[in-house]
Amino acid sequence: MSSAGFWDDQKAAQVVIAESNQCKQIIEPLVKFKPKVDDLNALIELVEEAEEADGAEYLTELTRMTAELYEKVDELEIQSFLSGPMDHNNAILSIQAGAGGTESCDWADMLYRMYTRWAERRGFKIEVLDLQQGEEAGISGASLRLEGPNAYGYAKAERGVHRLVRISPFDSNSRRHTSFCAVDVVAEVSDDIDLEIKPDEIRIDLQRASGAGGQHVNKTESAVRLTHLATNIVVYCQSQRSQHKNKDQAMRQLKSKLYELKLDEKRQEMEKFYGEKGQIGWGNQIRSYVFQPYQMVKDLRTGVETGNVQAVMDGDLDAFVNGWLRAGCPRQRNKDVQIED
Repeated sequence: MSSAGFWDDQKAAQVVIAESNQCKQIIEPLVKFKPKVDDLNALIELVEEAEEADGAEYLTELTRMTAELYEKVDELEIQSFLSGPMDHNNAILSIQAGAGGTESCDWADMLYRMYTRWAERRGFKIEVLDLQQGEEAGISGASLRLEGPNAYGYAKAERGVHRLVRISPFDSNSRRHTSFCAVDVVAEVSDDIDLEIKPDEIRIDLQRASGAGGQHVNKTESAVRLTHLATNIVVYCQSQRSQHKNKDQAMRQLKSKLYELKLDEKRQEMEKFYGEKGQIGWGNQIRSYVFQPYQMVKDLRTGVETGNVQAVMDGDLDAFVNGWLRAGCPRQRNKDVQIED
């Protein structure tokens, strides 16, 4: 970056800067962690050498510092699991209502709120690419772009079918209903990725954008829907006032989905990402959210569960995300490592 002529090619310079920032995100937490360990060792020596009267005070501080370091170690360990080739990329998260009619549309709206709050907690920048209102309540579908460090690495844990059990507010007889929604997550790929989409492979549909946005948005055909004919993958974007910007964003979404599909085919594991969701209904859920007759959220892949349903719906998903990342880590890889006192 300090070499002469570095900024002559702006695009190449941005690539180098992005790579540098990714390296910093990995290294800086480790560099900052080491002095804290040194401080803890120094405090241990004080506890061992101090008189009994002073030792109790040092011991209290030692307990506090140890608890803080355990939390930091846990965070560093989770970050070490994000070693996939696309984990550091931005993410495109899509929500689709499934079996359950109005109930599932309302459930999709609740998931939309949950993921928005979770992304805000993690400091991700959120861009709403598409938001389709339900016929009576809630939403039938939505697409969000999450921008931030390791956005895809964390968000990919949420891919699958989510099941809700509650007493329906739309049922006059107050009966218990079960609803389903599918969540899909793909990594946003850069424009220079080696993936060519020919014009005759896609169908472009233009329509007026819905929702807020002023007269210009609602009077012009600025919303863009792309359909990839070979795979029947459909993407939709109406977040921008310009048709050209919406088309560029939709192409980026389509490219991301096709790249994810291409990786699956190359690994011969189609079930891993797309097939794993299966039908949006019974028997395919990855997580159950039970509001009545008791309260519990349980991840069926990892066994992680909590009774604090409200906190989860307010975006407290880290326990489920971290549990999934840990479950996917090869447990045997460190079996020969010897830990010294």
